[in-house]
Amino acid sequence: MVAVPWLGGASNNAMTHEVLWPQFEAVWPLLTTPDGTKTEAMPWNGLPLINTVVLLTSSVTLHFAHVSLEKGKRSAITLWLGITILLGMSFLALQAEEYIHAYREMGLTLTSGVYGNTFFLLTGFHGMHVTLGTVFLLVLFFRVLKGHFSADKHFAFQAGSWYWHFVDVVWLCLFIFVYVL
Repeated sequence: MVAVPWLGGASNNAMTHEVLWPQFEAVWPLLTTPDGTKTEAMPWNGLPLINTVVLLTSSVTLHFAHVSLEKGKRSAITLWLGITILLGMSFLALQAEEYIHAYREMGLTLTSGVYGNTFFLLTGFHGMHVTLGTVFLLVLFFRVLKGHFSADKHFAFQAGSWYWHFVDVVWLCLFIFVYVL
């Protein structure tokens, strides 16, 4: 997105677009490849919006689990943490469904130019982090069942919570820059 104006000849770069891609239009998302192939952008509503709600809800349920841990409520911790894990897994399943839709119905692939590459790179990298976070939360879940944490000694739980919330904030940025703008 930063390179788009530069490629379009902005600033002191008046000839780059003429040499590299004469028919280039400096707009985002780039939906036409240099060979003229057209693609379409993934709309923000539908699966991406549902996934955003799922991930934000998972942050709330994880917060409730953390508060329950600090209050020493074991059954509430397992309930809220279990819901958080299910929401993380739901996010990944919906992202897989989104990829299938993008590939089959929209023709969006890694060879779909800059937008296709950007879409799959950013959302795929985020999906990998959600997968790692879900594994981390599963480990914490089993540790909670074993009674490894107390109200005043639970740094590993807190670290996992921080990671999950960070991944959620990153998703909000991705949702805005990949889907909405």
